[in-house]
Amino acid sequence: MTNMKKRIRIRMPTEAEDREITAAALADPDAQPMTDEELDSLVPYKVYLRGRPKLANKKQLVSVRYSPEVLQWFRATGPGWQARMDDALKAHIARKPKPS
Repeated sequence: MTNMKKRIRIRMPTEAEDREITAAALADPDAQPMTDEELDSLVPYKVYLRGRPKLANKKQLVSVRYSPEVLQWFRATGPGWQARMDDALKAHIARKPKPS
């Protein structure tokens, strides 16, 4: 026995079947064709970017070593612990005078 997948055969409708399908679709009030104005208002899919929007203040990827106690404490606070660690560091530098 081979591992080849069975190829699905697609049968196109005849012209008569196609006319029946088109007539049924046009008779459906929930599936009316778009007007020229609606078609003109469409925006190409490529205009929209996939994923999360880019931040104005992009964060930098760095490698830092923390003591196990610090990591354990922040991780114990649950999901989002990295953001809370970032907030704690920002709060700390806000309290300190800027180094010269």
